Amino acid sequence: MKVLLLIFFLIKGFAASLEAQDLTFYIEQAKLNSPLIQDYKNQSEAARLEAERLKALFTKAQVSLTGSYLISPIIDRDQGRTKLDLNPSGTSEKYSGFDLATSNGGVYQGLLTINQPLFNGMRYETAAEQTLIGAQLNQNSVQLTSHDLEKFITDQYILCLQDYKQTEYLTDLIAIIHDQERVVSRLVESGIAKQSDLSLLIIENKNQQTSLATYKAAYRRNLMDLRVLCGVTDTTYQVLEDIDLPLTTDVEASQFTEKYRLDSLNLVAAQKMFELKYKPTVGLFANTGLNAVYAPTLADRFGMSAGVNFTLNLTDGKQRKISQQRTAVLLKSTSSYKTFFYHQNRMRKGKILVELRSINERLTLMDDQLTEYQKLLEFYKQELMMGQISVINYINILKNRATTQRDYVLQKTNQELLINLYNYWNW
Repeated sequence: MKVLLLIFFLIKGFAASLEAQDLTFYIEQAKLNSPLIQDYKNQSEAARLEAERLKALFTKAQVSLTGSYLISPIIDRDQGRTKLDLNPSGTSEKYSGFDLATSNGGVYQGLLTINQPLFNGMRYETAAEQTLIGAQLNQNSVQLTSHDLEKFITDQYILCLQDYKQTEYLTDLIAIIHDQERVVSRLVESGIAKQSDLSLLIIENKNQQTSLATYKAAYRRNLMDLRVLCGVTDTTYQVLEDIDLPLTTDVEASQFTEKYRLDSLNLVAAQKMFELKYKPTVGLFANTGLNAVYAPTLADRFGMSAGVNFTLNLTDGKQRKISQQRTAVLLKSTSSYKTFFYHQNRMRKGKILVELRSINERLTLMDDQLTEYQKLLEFYKQELMMGQISVINYINILKNRATTQRDYVLQKTNQELLINLYNYWNW
Protein backbone atom coordinates (compact mmCIF):
# COMPACT_ATOMS: atom_id res chain seq x y z
CA MET A 1 0.00 0.00 0.00
CA LYS A 2 2.84 2.41 0.89
CA VAL A 3 4.55 1.64 -2.40
CA LEU A 4 1.37 2.42 -4.32
CA LEU A 5 0.95 5.72 -2.49
CA LEU A 6 4.57 6.64 -3.23
CA ILE A 7 4.12 5.85 -6.92
CA PHE A 8 0.89 7.88 -6.97
CA PHE A 9 2.55 10.98 -5.50
CA LEU A 10 5.57 10.64 -7.80
CA ILE A 11 3.33 10.46 -10.85
CA LYS A 12 1.26 13.36 -9.58
CA GLY A 13 4.36 15.46 -8.96
CA PHE A 14 5.76 14.59 -12.38
CA ALA A 15 2.48 15.52 -14.06
CA ALA A 16 2.39 18.80 -12.15
CA SER A 17 5.91 19.63 -13.31
CA LEU A 18 4.86 19.06 -16.91
CA GLU A 19 1.73 21.16 -16.53
CA ALA A 20 3.84 24.02 -15.19
CA GLN A 21 5.93 24.12 -18.38
CA ASP A 22 3.87 26.69 -20.25
CA LEU A 23 5.10 29.71 -22.23
CA THR A 24 5.86 31.68 -19.06
CA PHE A 25 7.97 28.79 -17.76
CA TYR A 26 10.08 28.63 -20.91
CA ILE A 27 10.62 32.40 -21.05
CA GLU A 28 11.70 32.49 -17.40
CA GLN A 29 14.07 29.55 -17.95
CA ALA A 30 15.59 31.22 -21.00
CA LYS A 31 16.29 34.41 -19.03
CA LEU A 32 17.61 32.47 -16.06
CA ASN A 33 20.00 30.37 -18.17
CA SER A 34 21.14 33.09 -20.58
CA PRO A 35 24.92 33.64 -20.19
CA LEU A 36 24.61 36.99 -22.01
CA ILE A 37 22.13 38.35 -19.46
CA GLN A 38 24.33 37.09 -16.63
CA ASP A 39 27.34 38.77 -18.25
CA TYR A 40 25.54 42.13 -18.44
CA LYS A 41 24.50 41.79 -14.79
CA ASN A 42 28.08 41.01 -13.80
CA GLN A 43 29.30 44.04 -15.74
CA SER A 44 26.78 46.23 -13.91
CA GLU A 45 28.03 44.93 -10.57
CA ALA A 46 31.62 45.50 -11.74
CA ALA A 47 30.71 49.11 -12.64
CA ARG A 48 29.32 49.66 -9.15
CA LEU A 49 32.55 48.36 -7.63
CA GLU A 50 34.57 50.55 -10.01
CA ALA A 51 32.69 53.61 -8.69
CA GLU A 52 33.78 52.65 -5.17
CA ARG A 53 37.38 52.28 -6.36
CA LEU A 54 37.28 55.72 -7.99
CA LYS A 55 36.06 57.25 -4.74
CA ALA A 56 39.10 55.84 -2.97
CA LEU A 57 41.39 57.02 -5.80
CA PHE A 58 40.18 60.62 -5.87
CA THR A 59 39.36 61.31 -2.22
CA LYS A 60 41.30 58.96 0.06
CA ALA A 61 44.91 59.21 1.18
CA GLN A 62 47.37 56.87 -0.53
CA VAL A 63 50.01 55.38 1.77
CA SER A 64 53.07 53.64 0.33
CA LEU A 65 56.32 52.20 1.60
CA THR A 66 59.42 52.52 -0.60
CA GLY A 67 62.97 51.37 -0.13
CA SER A 68 66.15 51.49 -2.22
CA TYR A 69 69.82 50.64 -1.88
CA LEU A 70 72.45 51.81 -4.34
CA ILE A 71 76.23 51.34 -4.14
CA SER A 72 78.55 53.25 -6.45
CA PRO A 73 82.21 52.45 -5.50
CA ILE A 74 85.22 54.48 -6.75
CA ILE A 75 89.01 54.02 -6.93
CA ASP A 76 90.42 56.80 -4.70
CA ARG A 77 93.92 58.19 -5.54
CA ASP A 78 94.08 61.03 -2.98
CA GLN A 79 97.26 61.47 -0.85
CA GLY A 80 99.30 59.38 -3.28
CA ARG A 81 97.56 56.14 -2.38
CA THR A 82 95.22 54.05 -4.51
CA LYS A 83 92.40 52.25 -2.80
CA LEU A 84 88.88 50.94 -3.45
CA ASP A 85 86.26 53.00 -1.61
CA LEU A 86 82.89 51.21 -1.53
CA ASN A 87 81.06 54.10 0.12
CA PRO A 88 82.84 57.39 -0.70
CA SER A 89 82.06 60.39 1.47
CA GLY A 90 82.14 62.88 -1.39
CA THR A 91 85.41 64.62 -0.41
CA SER A 92 87.67 62.77 -2.83
CA GLU A 93 89.19 64.86 -5.58
CA LYS A 94 91.20 62.31 -7.55
CA TYR A 95 89.22 59.17 -8.28
CA SER A 96 87.90 56.87 -10.99
CA GLY A 97 84.21 56.02 -11.09
CA PHE A 98 80.85 57.70 -11.45
CA ASP A 99 80.77 61.40 -10.71
CA LEU A 100 79.99 61.76 -7.02
CA ALA A 101 77.78 64.74 -7.84
CA THR A 102 75.41 62.42 -9.68
CA SER A 103 75.69 59.17 -7.70
CA ASN A 104 76.45 60.44 -4.18
CA GLY A 105 78.44 57.29 -3.84
CA GLY A 106 75.32 55.40 -2.77
CA VAL A 107 71.68 55.72 -1.70
CA TYR A 108 69.99 54.32 1.41
CA GLN A 109 66.27 54.90 1.56
CA GLY A 110 63.37 53.52 3.50
CA LEU A 111 60.40 55.91 3.38
CA LEU A 112 56.77 55.84 4.44
CA THR A 113 54.92 58.23 2.10
CA ILE A 114 51.41 59.66 2.33
CA ASN A 115 49.67 61.48 -0.56
CA GLN A 116 46.34 63.17 0.11
CA PRO A 117 44.52 64.67 -2.92
CA LEU A 118 42.56 67.84 -2.20
CA PHE A 119 39.44 69.36 -3.80
CA ASN A 120 38.81 66.22 -5.89
CA GLY A 121 35.09 65.95 -5.21
CA MET A 122 34.23 67.09 -8.75
CA ARG A 123 36.65 64.61 -10.28
CA TYR A 124 35.16 61.74 -8.32
CA GLU A 125 31.58 62.73 -9.14
CA THR A 126 32.37 63.03 -12.86
CA ALA A 127 34.22 59.72 -13.00
CA ALA A 128 31.51 58.00 -10.95
CA GLU A 129 28.81 59.45 -13.21
CA GLN A 130 30.47 57.99 -16.30
CA THR A 131 30.89 54.62 -14.60
CA LEU A 132 27.29 54.50 -13.40
CA ILE A 133 26.02 55.43 -16.87
CA GLY A 134 27.98 52.42 -18.10
CA ALA A 135 26.15 50.34 -15.51
CA GLN A 136 22.81 51.72 -16.76
CA LEU A 137 23.82 50.78 -20.32
CA ASN A 138 24.49 47.24 -19.13
CA GLN A 139 21.14 47.14 -17.36
CA ASN A 140 19.46 48.40 -20.51
CA SER A 141 21.23 45.61 -22.42
CA VAL A 142 19.77 43.13 -19.92
CA GLN A 143 16.28 44.46 -20.66
CA LEU A 144 16.84 44.38 -24.43
CA THR A 145 18.24 40.85 -24.31
CA SER A 146 15.35 39.70 -22.11
CA HIS A 147 12.89 41.27 -24.56
CA ASP A 148 14.61 39.55 -27.49
CA LEU A 149 14.42 36.22 -25.67
CA GLU A 150 10.71 36.68 -25.04
CA LYS A 151 10.13 37.09 -28.77
CA PHE A 152 12.37 34.21 -29.87
CA ILE A 153 10.96 31.80 -27.29
CA THR A 154 7.37 32.80 -28.07
CA ASP A 155 7.99 32.31 -31.80
CA GLN A 156 9.38 28.83 -31.21
CA TYR A 157 6.52 28.02 -28.84
CA ILE A 158 4.00 29.06 -31.53
CA LEU A 159 5.72 26.82 -34.10
CA CYS A 160 5.45 23.92 -31.66
CA LEU A 161 1.74 24.59 -31.25
CA GLN A 162 1.31 24.70 -35.02
CA ASP A 163 2.66 21.16 -35.38
CA TYR A 164 0.62 19.91 -32.45
CA LYS A 165 -2.63 21.39 -33.83
CA GLN A 166 -1.90 19.69 -37.14
CA THR A 167 -1.69 16.39 -35.27
CA GLU A 168 -4.99 17.15 -33.52
CA TYR A 169 -7.03 17.68 -36.65
CA LEU A 170 -5.36 14.74 -38.40
CA THR A 171 -6.23 12.52 -35.44
CA ASP A 172 -9.87 13.62 -35.74
CA LEU A 173 -9.78 13.03 -39.49
CA ILE A 174 -8.36 9.52 -39.06
CA ALA A 175 -11.10 8.74 -36.54
CA ILE A 176 -13.75 9.85 -39.05
CA ILE A 177 -12.20 7.70 -41.79
CA HIS A 178 -11.96 4.75 -39.42
CA ASP A 179 -15.68 5.06 -38.58
CA GLN A 180 -16.51 5.15 -42.26
CA GLU A 181 -14.41 2.05 -42.82
CA ARG A 182 -16.68 0.14 -40.45
CA VAL A 183 -19.78 1.50 -42.18
CA VAL A 184 -18.55 0.67 -45.68
CA SER A 185 -17.37 -2.75 -44.49
CA ARG A 186 -20.94 -3.57 -43.42
CA LEU A 187 -22.23 -2.24 -46.74
CA VAL A 188 -19.78 -4.48 -48.60
CA GLU A 189 -21.02 -7.46 -46.61
CA SER A 190 -24.59 -6.49 -47.54
CA GLY A 191 -23.65 -6.15 -51.22
CA ILE A 192 -24.55 -2.44 -51.27
CA ALA A 193 -20.93 -1.19 -51.62
CA LYS A 194 -17.96 -2.51 -53.55
CA GLN A 195 -14.74 -3.87 -52.06
CA SER A 196 -12.83 -1.18 -53.96
CA ASP A 197 -14.69 1.48 -51.97
CA LEU A 198 -13.42 -0.04 -48.74
CA SER A 199 -9.89 -0.25 -50.19
CA LEU A 200 -10.00 3.47 -51.03
CA LEU A 201 -10.86 4.33 -47.42
CA ILE A 202 -8.10 2.06 -46.11
CA ILE A 203 -5.55 3.72 -48.43
CA GLU A 204 -6.70 7.21 -47.39
CA ASN A 205 -6.45 6.16 -43.73
CA LYS A 206 -2.82 5.10 -44.29
CA ASN A 207 -2.04 8.37 -46.09
CA GLN A 208 -3.37 10.45 -43.21
CA GLN A 209 -1.53 8.30 -40.65
CA THR A 210 1.70 8.98 -42.54
CA SER A 211 1.01 12.72 -42.39
CA LEU A 212 0.20 12.39 -38.69
CA ALA A 213 3.53 10.66 -38.00
CA THR A 214 5.34 13.44 -39.90
CA TYR A 215 3.70 16.18 -37.81
CA LYS A 216 4.33 14.28 -34.58
CA ALA A 217 8.04 14.06 -35.44
CA ALA A 218 8.08 17.77 -36.32
CA TYR A 219 6.42 18.60 -32.99
CA ARG A 220 8.99 16.61 -31.02
CA ARG A 221 11.82 18.24 -32.96
CA ASN A 222 10.51 21.77 -32.42
CA LEU A 223 9.84 21.01 -28.76
CA MET A 224 13.47 19.93 -28.30
CA ASP A 225 14.63 23.07 -30.14
CA LEU A 226 12.52 25.15 -27.74
CA ARG A 227 14.17 23.49 -24.76
CA VAL A 228 17.64 23.95 -26.25
CA LEU A 229 16.96 27.69 -26.67
CA CYS A 230 15.85 27.90 -23.04
CA GLY A 231 18.65 25.75 -21.61
CA VAL A 232 16.13 23.19 -20.34
CA THR A 233 17.51 19.64 -20.17
CA ASP A 234 14.13 17.90 -19.98
CA THR A 235 13.60 15.44 -22.89
CA THR A 236 10.18 14.05 -21.95
CA TYR A 237 7.19 14.39 -24.25
CA GLN A 238 4.84 17.16 -23.25
CA VAL A 239 1.69 18.74 -24.68
CA LEU A 240 2.18 22.49 -24.57
CA GLU A 241 -0.62 24.69 -23.33
CA ASP A 242 -2.39 26.72 -25.99
CA ILE A 243 -1.92 30.49 -26.01
CA ASP A 244 -3.98 33.43 -27.21
CA LEU A 245 -1.68 36.42 -27.49
CA PRO A 246 -3.37 39.82 -27.11
CA LEU A 247 -2.15 42.96 -28.89
CA THR A 248 -0.49 45.30 -26.43
CA THR A 249 -1.69 48.88 -26.12
CA ASP A 250 0.19 51.27 -28.39
CA VAL A 251 3.09 53.00 -26.61
CA GLU A 252 4.35 56.50 -27.29
CA ALA A 253 7.85 56.32 -25.78
CA SER A 254 9.55 53.11 -26.91
CA GLN A 255 11.97 51.47 -24.53
CA PHE A 256 14.19 50.75 -27.54
CA THR A 257 15.08 54.46 -27.57
CA GLU A 258 16.40 54.32 -24.00
CA LYS A 259 19.70 53.10 -25.42
CA TYR A 260 20.09 56.31 -27.46
CA ARG A 261 19.40 58.46 -24.40
CA LEU A 262 22.01 56.59 -22.39
CA ASP A 263 24.50 56.80 -25.27
CA SER A 264 24.05 60.58 -25.29
CA LEU A 265 24.56 60.79 -21.53
CA ASN A 266 27.67 58.63 -21.87
CA LEU A 267 29.13 60.97 -24.51
CA VAL A 268 28.46 64.02 -22.32
CA ALA A 269 30.00 62.32 -19.30
CA ALA A 270 33.09 61.34 -21.31
CA GLN A 271 33.49 64.96 -22.41
CA LYS A 272 33.20 66.18 -18.82
CA MET A 273 35.81 63.61 -17.80
CA PHE A 274 38.15 64.83 -20.55
CA GLU A 275 37.81 68.44 -19.47
CA LEU A 276 38.89 67.62 -15.92
CA LYS A 277 42.49 67.76 -17.16
CA TYR A 278 42.05 71.55 -17.44
CA LYS A 279 41.12 71.88 -13.77
CA PRO A 280 43.94 72.50 -11.26
CA THR A 281 45.04 69.59 -9.11
CA VAL A 282 46.19 70.13 -5.54
CA GLY A 283 47.50 67.61 -3.06
CA LEU A 284 49.40 67.22 0.17
CA PHE A 285 52.28 64.82 0.61
CA ALA A 286 54.48 63.78 3.52
CA ASN A 287 57.08 61.12 4.12
CA THR A 288 59.24 59.87 6.97
CA GLY A 289 62.05 57.37 7.32
CA LEU A 290 65.65 56.92 6.27
CA ASN A 291 67.15 58.96 3.43
CA ALA A 292 70.98 58.90 3.29
CA VAL A 293 73.94 58.65 0.91
CA TYR A 294 76.75 57.86 3.35
CA ALA A 295 76.68 54.66 5.38
CA PRO A 296 78.68 55.82 8.47
CA THR A 297 76.09 58.54 9.17
CA LEU A 298 72.95 56.38 8.68
CA ALA A 299 71.90 56.69 12.34
CA ASP A 300 71.53 60.45 11.98
CA ARG A 301 69.64 60.41 8.68
CA PHE A 302 66.13 59.55 9.90
CA GLY A 303 63.74 62.44 9.35
CA MET A 304 60.58 63.65 7.64
CA SER A 305 59.36 66.02 4.94
CA ALA A 306 56.05 67.47 3.81
CA GLY A 307 54.74 69.68 1.06
CA VAL A 308 52.02 70.68 -1.38
CA ASN A 309 51.87 69.88 -5.08
CA PHE A 310 49.94 71.91 -7.68
CA THR A 311 49.36 71.29 -11.40
CA LEU A 312 47.49 73.37 -13.97
CA ASN A 313 47.35 72.61 -17.70
CA LEU A 314 47.79 75.91 -19.54
CA THR A 315 47.68 74.93 -23.22
CA ASP A 316 47.68 71.75 -25.31
CA GLY A 317 47.04 72.88 -28.87
CA LYS A 318 43.25 73.51 -28.55
CA GLN A 319 42.51 69.84 -27.78
CA ARG A 320 39.66 70.89 -25.49
CA LYS A 321 37.81 72.70 -28.29
CA ILE A 322 38.40 69.85 -30.75
CA SER A 323 37.07 67.32 -28.23
CA GLN A 324 33.95 69.43 -27.67
CA GLN A 325 33.33 69.59 -31.42
CA ARG A 326 33.82 65.81 -31.71
CA THR A 327 31.31 65.16 -28.92
CA ALA A 328 28.77 67.48 -30.56
CA VAL A 329 29.09 65.57 -33.86
CA LEU A 330 28.60 62.20 -32.13
CA LEU A 331 25.55 63.55 -30.29
CA LYS A 332 24.03 64.50 -33.66
CA SER A 333 24.53 60.92 -34.88
CA THR A 334 22.81 59.50 -31.80
CA SER A 335 19.90 61.90 -32.27
CA SER A 336 19.60 60.89 -35.95
CA TYR A 337 19.48 57.20 -35.03
CA LYS A 338 16.75 57.87 -32.48
CA THR A 339 14.63 59.91 -34.91
CA PHE A 340 15.03 57.32 -37.67
CA PHE A 341 14.05 54.49 -35.34
CA TYR A 342 10.94 56.38 -34.21
CA HIS A 343 9.62 56.89 -37.75
CA GLN A 344 10.68 53.43 -38.93
CA ASN A 345 9.03 51.72 -35.98
CA ARG A 346 5.77 53.60 -36.47
CA MET A 347 5.64 52.44 -40.10
CA ARG A 348 6.64 48.92 -39.11
CA LYS A 349 3.82 48.60 -36.56
CA GLY A 350 1.31 50.01 -39.02
CA LYS A 351 2.34 47.43 -41.64
CA ILE A 352 1.92 44.59 -39.12
CA LEU A 353 -1.58 45.79 -38.19
CA VAL A 354 -2.60 45.83 -41.86
CA GLU A 355 -1.36 42.26 -42.27
CA LEU A 356 -3.23 41.19 -39.15
CA ARG A 357 -6.49 42.61 -40.46
CA SER A 358 -6.01 40.68 -43.68
CA ILE A 359 -5.35 37.43 -41.81
CA ASN A 360 -8.37 37.97 -39.55
CA GLU A 361 -10.58 38.30 -42.63
CA ARG A 362 -9.20 35.07 -44.08
CA LEU A 363 -9.67 33.25 -40.78
CA THR A 364 -13.31 34.33 -40.64
CA LEU A 365 -13.90 33.00 -44.14
CA MET A 366 -12.13 29.74 -43.31
CA ASP A 367 -14.22 29.34 -40.17
CA ASP A 368 -17.37 29.59 -42.27
CA GLN A 369 -15.89 27.24 -44.85
CA LEU A 370 -15.01 24.61 -42.22
CA THR A 371 -18.52 24.87 -40.78
CA GLU A 372 -20.01 24.21 -44.22
CA TYR A 373 -17.61 21.31 -44.77
CA GLN A 374 -18.76 19.77 -41.49
CA LYS A 375 -22.41 20.05 -42.55
CA LEU A 376 -21.61 18.59 -45.98
CA LEU A 377 -19.73 15.66 -44.43
CA GLU A 378 -22.74 14.87 -42.27
CA PHE A 379 -24.97 14.83 -45.36
CA TYR A 380 -22.47 12.70 -47.29
CA LYS A 381 -22.16 10.33 -44.36
CA GLN A 382 -25.91 9.62 -44.44
CA GLU A 383 -25.94 9.29 -48.21
CA LEU A 384 -22.91 6.99 -48.12
CA MET A 385 -24.65 4.71 -45.62
CA MET A 386 -27.56 4.43 -48.05
CA GLY A 387 -25.27 3.90 -51.03
CA GLN A 388 -26.41 7.12 -52.74
CA ILE A 389 -22.90 8.56 -53.34
CA SER A 390 -19.52 7.05 -54.15
CA VAL A 391 -16.69 6.74 -51.66
CA ILE A 392 -14.49 8.76 -54.00
CA ASN A 393 -16.71 11.81 -53.60
CA TYR A 394 -16.67 11.39 -49.83
CA ILE A 395 -12.87 11.09 -49.76
CA ASN A 396 -12.49 14.18 -51.95
CA ILE A 397 -14.58 16.19 -49.50
CA LEU A 398 -12.48 14.85 -46.64
CA LYS A 399 -9.29 15.89 -48.45
CA ASN A 400 -10.65 19.36 -49.18
CA ARG A 401 -11.66 19.76 -45.55
CA ALA A 402 -8.19 18.57 -44.43
CA THR A 403 -6.52 21.09 -46.75
CA THR A 404 -8.69 23.91 -45.44
CA GLN A 405 -8.02 22.82 -41.85
CA ARG A 406 -4.26 22.78 -42.50
CA ASP A 407 -4.42 26.25 -44.07
CA TYR A 408 -6.46 27.47 -41.13
CA VAL A 409 -3.78 26.27 -38.69
CA LEU A 410 -1.09 27.97 -40.79
CA GLN A 411 -3.03 31.24 -40.88
CA LYS A 412 -3.66 31.03 -37.15
CA THR A 413 0.07 30.50 -36.61
CA ASN A 414 0.89 33.51 -38.80
CA GLN A 415 -1.61 35.54 -36.80
CA GLU A 416 0.09 34.63 -33.51
CA LEU A 417 3.55 35.29 -34.97
CA LEU A 418 2.46 38.72 -36.22
CA ILE A 419 0.91 39.60 -32.86
CA ASN A 420 4.15 38.56 -31.16
CA LEU A 421 6.14 40.66 -33.66
CA TYR A 422 3.89 43.69 -33.07
CA ASN A 423 4.19 43.33 -29.30
CA TYR A 424 7.97 43.06 -29.69
CA TRP A 425 8.26 46.41 -31.48
CA ASN A 426 5.45 48.00 -29.45
CA TRP A 427 7.61 48.13 -26.33
